[in-house]
Amino acid sequence: MKAIPHFLVASALIFGSACSSTSDTTTGTGTTSGSETASSTGMDATSGNSTSPNTPGTGVVGTSTETAGRTGYDQQPGTGPAPGASNMSADAGTGMSADMTAFMGTFASMQDPVFLMNAASSNMLEIQAGQLASQKANNADVKKFGQMMVSHHTKATQELKTVAAPLGVTLPTAMMPVHQAMADRLMNKSGKDFDEAYMDMMETAHKMDIAMFEVKSKQAEKPAVQAFATKTLPMLRSHHTMADELEKKVD
Repeated sequence: MKAIPHFLVASALIFGSACSSTSDTTTGTGTTSGSETASSTGMDATSGNSTSPNTPGTGVVGTSTETAGRTGYDQQPGTGPAPGASNMSADAGTGMSADMTAFMGTFASMQDPVFLMNAASSNMLEIQAGQLASQKANNADVKKFGQMMVSHHTKATQELKTVAAPLGVTLPTAMMPVHQAMADRLMNKSGKDFDEAYMDMMETAHKMDIAMFEVKSKQAEKPAVQAFATKTLPMLRSHHTMADELEKKVD
């Protein structure tokens, strides 16, 4: 009879050991599974595929970066034009105004050599656009105005060269971007559309010139530059007044 209790105790110990082993194995399996789940979540976060908004560093951040990138091209996220179309639109509208405003903002601190180069570029614009007007304008007065621009600004260019040469300033042989962009807008115009576009551009171009020349007429580094600016201003103001009146007639 004493052997029975010993047998029962031994059985209990074996059963307890087996349960403990099963528990450890189950726990280990659960830990491994949790680790794999965590790794999977980490992969999702890196690739940007996770859709959980509350998980730090998940793919939602990647999505928002992509949206921000598109916003740089679009006027409104998801609805704006493609990058090329956006740039073309800017050139035709608000972008052009922004470029001119930025350009005019440099006048106050513009050094004499830069002023002379910009004046030469502006003269090239006036001459080239005037030649186009004398050929393509529909209105006789616009044609005459264009011919006058060619004559006056050719003479102004010659005077400008006499100022620039002693100062060692090399004048440009091609228009600067701000002036070239204005000239380009006339290329595909004809008839009444050309007249309106040309006279509108003449208003803008002379407004810019007057603002630039006024600064140099008051505070140039060299007396010759100041004298040139002062002498040229009345002509520019006269051109602007005429352009304003003629622009109203052709509109």
